[in-house]
Amino acid sequence: MSRATNDGIPEDQTSLLSVKSVQPSPDTVTKLTRRLRALTLRLLPVEVDPAALQEPTSRIITLDVINAYIAAAGDFVEALPYCLLRARREFMWEANHNPADYGENYGRATACEVLARRILHQAPSDRLKSIMSTRFRIMEADGDVSEMTSALELAIDSHCTIFLSSSEAQEVVNAVWTGRWVQQNNEDHDIDYVEYEKKRSHSLWGHLEPMRISVPRYQNIFRIIIWFFFLFVYSQAVREPLDRLDPHHSRFDEYEYILYFMALAFSIEDMHKIYKLLRFVTWRAFGFWNFVSFVTDTLLCIAFVLRISGLLAAGDEASANLRLRSFQVLSFVAPLIWYMNSILFKQKYVGMMQICVARMLQESGIFFALLSVLGLGFAQGLYALDMADGQIEHASTVVNVMVQSLLQAPDFSNNAGLTLYYLWTGVTVIVLLNVLISLFSSAYDDVVEDAEPEYLAFFAGKTVGMIRAPDEFLYPAPFNIIELIFIAPFESLLSQETYAKYNRFIMRILFLVPLTVIALYESANRSNNHWVQEWFGREDDGNDDDPAHKDPEVNADDAAQGLEISRVKFDDLVKKFPNTMQSSEASILREIQDLKDRINTLMKVLEEKSG
Repeated sequence: MSRATNDGIPEDQTSLLSVKSVQPSPDTVTKLTRRLRALTLRLLPVEVDPAALQEPTSRIITLDVINAYIAAAGDFVEALPYCLLRARREFMWEANHNPADYGENYGRATACEVLARRILHQAPSDRLKSIMSTRFRIMEADGDVSEMTSALELAIDSHCTIFLSSSEAQEVVNAVWTGRWVQQNNEDHDIDYVEYEKKRSHSLWGHLEPMRISVPRYQNIFRIIIWFFFLFVYSQAVREPLDRLDPHHSRFDEYEYILYFMALAFSIEDMHKIYKLLRFVTWRAFGFWNFVSFVTDTLLCIAFVLRISGLLAAGDEASANLRLRSFQVLSFVAPLIWYMNSILFKQKYVGMMQICVARMLQESGIFFALLSVLGLGFAQGLYALDMADGQIEHASTVVNVMVQSLLQAPDFSNNAGLTLYYLWTGVTVIVLLNVLISLFSSAYDDVVEDAEPEYLAFFAGKTVGMIRAPDEFLYPAPFNIIELIFIAPFESLLSQETYAKYNRFIMRILFLVPLTVIALYESANRSNNHWVQEWFGREDDGNDDDPAHKDPEVNADDAAQGLEISRVKFDDLVKKFPNTMQSSEASILREIQDLKDRINTLMKVLEEKSG
């Protein structure tokens, strides 16, 4: 029988989690996932309230259930959180494709995610990196092998807020964010998280480590500075028609050169990221802000093409028209260019704002789908009305009238047109807009009610997204143009070691200032100087589990007077505490079971004596 530890975890299960499992094959991971699905179906044969599953003292997901799932993994315990999250994805797919059993399958998906979180909580700290970073594959239904993903990446792709909001998952995310752990790319697209302190050089030149520019925290700050500079250049470039009174001048403004150079760099960076994600990861890694950046890059490219076409066009009128169109397209970039807020996600309230906006835009898809269907019907009616007098105007006129009527500025000239307008307004304003308001309200409530897990999941996704596409030598835009011209051509000509040294040398020169700031910051945080620690460091009261904190001893004058804090030992103090890891029902059932065992033992003794 297993003996429980202080945390209520059986010792044999704790030791089991401490043993690193072998790398399972896709077939083995698939079989383990199916076994976990069968266990979950037996655990939850009927619909259960998901809130009851998420309670810390749930009467359904008890310690015995958790231990049963751990035992079900056999020698592949480190793959258990990944397989549970994979089972969760399959249950969610079944829930979304089978509305009749949505409640049952959603509860099973929630149970798998909660179990993955609880099992991760039991894992020892030295195995946390391996559990979260090891990538696995499964056999798909068509017989193909799936893409290679880790438990952390799978949780991000599946938006597992329960799992990602756990302290263990956030410990991994924050270690990656601050650069305490760095991603090590292995063979066959596998990765490991390793401690940076074990790899860093302590020489003066070694402190200027070029790889530190790819740390998400420093990468984020660097990109913020670049984007603010880009916004300044954009603001100056769009003033060009105002500053140049001659509408027929044929030369670029200096700010336009910088603007389009940086736009080219951003476009190349985004295309490279898309290529890397599609090749090494999965399409599920793409999010809302990837779409925004794609639209922004597209508009900048169109504006550039129109600008060049205007310079090369024959005739002043054509040149002026293309030039006008170029700056008109460029003006549409202004709202989207502020998607730089997506890199300010470390600020909690900015992150929550982004989540709300993204969710509302997703919900508005339902509104525009209904609007498009109704719009087609009313457009046919207006088109027929336009042909009634034997004349027909351009189709854009009908579209313009409908849009203007939607914006409360109609232009109808007869009673039949007004009748259609009344019907169109009644459906859109009274019905569809209220549906849109309800959808926005629902999206806002969903985000705000679950604000902390949503933000932590969002933070995890943005952090891992910065390092997910494997790129050993990161040149943030616009410096990726330098990499493309002066560095990438030598990759096939030089040996791997020489190419790495060449990259490090170039990066130390290009990023001398930011690398120096990073080196000073990290050295200051590791300094023993009290003033430096107070200025750069954070308050640290030590480990709460330290025995010296549990039973502290007094010194100096208080000890001389015979005064003590720990007259009653810590272990004696906590003996009367209730077991908050179990529900009251589970505690009562356990006590009843203990009482039954004692009665059975007593009956056996009495039977032996009477016999």
